[in-house]
Parts: sequence; structure tokens; C-alpha cells
Amino acid sequence: MNNNRKDCFESVKRIVVKVGSNLLTKDNGLNIDFVQSISRQICRLIDGGIQVVLVSSGSMAAGLRKLGLARRPDEIPKRQAVSAVGQATLMMEYEKAFETYGKKVAQLLLTSDGLYQRKRYLNARNTLHTLLSWHIVPIINENDTISIEEIKFGDNDTLSAMIALLVNADVLINLTDIDGLYNKDPRTHADAALIPMVSTIKKDIERYASDIPGALGTGGMMTKIRAARKVNTAGIPMVIAQGTKPDILLRLLEGESHGTFFAPKGHKMTNRKCWIGFTSRPKGVIRIDEGAVKAITKNGKSLLPAGIVDVIGEFGAGSPVEFINGTGEVLGTGLVNYSAEDIRKIMGLRTSEIKHRLGEKPYDEVIHRDNLTVVWECD
Repeated sequence: MNNNRKDCFESVKRIVVKVGSNLLTKDNGLNIDFVQSISRQICRLIDGGIQVVLVSSGSMAAGLRKLGLARRPDEIPKRQAVSAVGQATLMMEYEKAFETYGKKVAQLLLTSDGLYQRKRYLNARNTLHTLLSWHIVPIINENDTISIEEIKFGDNDTLSAMIALLVNADVLINLTDIDGLYNKDPRTHADAALIPMVSTIKKDIERYASDIPGALGTGGMMTKIRAARKVNTAGIPMVIAQGTKPDILLRLLEGESHGTFFAPKGHKMTNRKCWIGFTSRPKGVIRIDEGAVKAITKNGKSLLPAGIVDVIGEFGAGSPVEFINGTGEVLGTGLVNYSAEDIRKIMGLRTSEIKHRLGEKPYDEVIHRDNLTVVWECD
């Protein structure tokens, strides 16, 4: 684990950059100057040997401008249609900007079900790795045209965190319209102070973030904090910084201190552990006792039947399932070796008693430690 900002950036080989709606929007639509600036900086990084994945908002702003609309429509079908029109314009502007520096781009439009399902997740990862190996810049956005509540990421802060986990990035850089995380909203409080580094995301950090809303996009500061929690737990640092500062990406990669640095919690998780803990969609819940909580979260042990006190929901063997403590806090997610029906039959039993109860004992563990990811943090 490395909590030093400068050291983290010195060893960077692959980054994910997220740019928000506020940066990409001007009064008359898409901010072409910013598109050109961020494209130039990314090309400089690529020429320096760094792979870059770009998560970009902006399709709505581009669509409004192209259609001559003064404001975003209220009706969902109309908003999806505006995004569809704008996405083409957004990509055209990126393509022109990157072409100036001899770089090609690729568009990926994702919905969350494209990552929840393991096979699709692996397909997306393989595509991204191939594009990066070809020195092509992947530009990713949510597929607003078809997204409905069940398959939405919800905001591009969340999407950028999922992509950072997907490609095993060395750092996630979230560019926005303010300098970073403040203890108050700097737009309304003259005495607001920037927080240069966060080593643990506790309740006070969440409280600061909840008071700083987003002006244009679906994500305010709180969605950025949630994104930081995901990637930090997986061992990836994140920075929130002001995207309008000249050459901000280049300066960050040179080790300059800008914005708020969120330090990683430990060594980087494997890609499989990241998918289990942060991307899979749990099918049920297992409640465990305090002994099992300690064994799993402190000692890195597997979940055995003896530590289980309740099973919620119906699921089959191999399903991703959350495990919670006695107060209902989610500790993590794991892939179960038994169905919900069988776990109810063996919960509370010693492993030596499984065969007697079920007639067979294919596994000692309900969830093997290699198939579980702990995401819980105590304050």
C-alpha cells in the first residue's frame, strides 16, 4: 500500500479519467475548447507511455445544442432521444480533437447489466485491453438511449469507478468544476477549506460531500465519494480535481498536489475479487454471527455453516450473495457453494455434520475465501 500521492503517480501505467457535465457544457451547448484541451493532454500522456481510458459525459449538452433546445426535456423518452443525437456529435468532436495529435478513438456505450454478468464483463474487459494495446483511446459513456432504472449505473462517477476496477487502473482521476472536496460548499461559503487528502472515508467526509450538490449532472460530490470508496477498497487511489486548470492531467501525473487525493486501503485486489465485490449483482443475503465476522474480516477466513444465522432470499449454488452482520451492515459479497435451500438446512452446523444433513458434502465452506470480497469499513 502506498498513501503517498507523488509516489503513486510516479508508478502509473494506466489511468481512468472521468470528465463531468459541468466541464463539457457551455451556455450554447458543448464546450469544444475543453474537449480539445483534455484530448491534447491525454495524447501527451499516451506519448509518454501511459494508457488512458476516458469516461465522458456531455451527450445531453451536445444534443441540446444540435437540436436548438434551451433546456433538458422532462420526459424520459425525449431526454434519451436528445442524448442519442448528442452522442454522435460528442464523439465527432473527440475524434477531430484526437486526430489532430495522430490518435484514434473508440466509443463504448454501456449499461450495468453489461458488467453484472460475468461473461459480458470479461468481453468488455478484453475489448478495452485490446483497444489500449492498439494505442486507441476508449471513450465510455452510459447508454442513455436504452437505459432504464434496472440497468442504469445512475451517474458517470459510479461508471468511472466500475471501469477503473474493470481495467485494473493505477489511478482514477475525476475532473469536475471545483478544486476537490471541501468541508463546506465553496460556492456559497467563503471560509470553505479544501481537504487535500482523505485516508479513510468516515461519516464526516460523507457529511461534507452531501452538502455539495452537482449543478448539471446526475452526480454531485456524494457520488464521487462513493466512487472513491469503491476504488480505494480495491487498492486504487482516486483524485478529485478541477478540470479547468491548465494542463491539470499533466500536472497531476508529474506529482503536483491538486484537488483531493483519496488514498487506497491496501494492495490492489485481483480483477476477479473486484468483480465479486463491486460489480456482481447479489441474489440474496446471508446473516452471520460475530465469530464469523471476525474470521472473515480480520483473519481472511472462509465462511463456514457454523457462522450463519439467517438466509434471506432464494438463490442457486454459484450465485453472488451479500453477507451481513447482526446489525445489518453489508460486509461484502461472495459466490456461494450451496443454494439458499441447502444453506438453511446446514446453517449453524459443523462441517462434519453437512453430509449427514444433506446426504453429501461437496464443500466444507459455504463461501470459500477465494470467492469472497470484504468491502466493510469500520469507523
